[in-house]
Amino acid sequence: MENCSWPGQDPRMIAYHDEEWGVPSKDDRYLFELITLEGAQSGLSWSIVLNKREGYQEAFHQFDIDRCANLSDQELLDIKEQAQIIKHLNKIQSVRKNAQAIQKIQKEYGSFAAYLWRYVDNEPIVNQWTSISNIPAQSELSVRLSKDLKKRGFNFVGPVTMYSYMQAVGMINDHILSCQCHPVNQLKREE
Repeated sequence: MENCSWPGQDPRMIAYHDEEWGVPSKDDRYLFELITLEGAQSGLSWSIVLNKREGYQEAFHQFDIDRCANLSDQELLDIKEQAQIIKHLNKIQSVRKNAQAIQKIQKEYGSFAAYLWRYVDNEPIVNQWTSISNIPAQSELSVRLSKDLKKRGFNFVGPVTMYSYMQAVGMINDHILSCQCHPVNQLKREE
């Protein structure tokens, strides 16, 4: 069985691929964490972000949405100077802005998860790709989600980032068919 090739030989990337990527989550804190990390990844490699994940968790109070929504300008500057994260001020400021936007969505929909998962009728889209090269960088769905999030005040949520995000939180399962993590192969192992 041939797994997805994108994690390479990096143990952290392999663990992320095997244990998180494509696994459906409806936990608002985790969904906030991943939208932050995916936004931080813009223009960089995922391995750079993954290697700084603990720094992000520490700097942003384990992604407590309410605490992040109330970070002061000075706290954000301190995070930029002191935290072990990507030092891009606009990306750091987007954490507060996105947390505030999530709070509004939570009031409207009951949870950020309820808002997101309605885009896929509350069921993951399980694709049947035979090769990593078949997987698109964006889709009509990621364009729609991106536009709506931007309208709601989010930053760093372009269509490519949102496609990646939907893969990360399990709204879209893009493990290739030969990968041990594809649902078809997981079912075979359980039989």
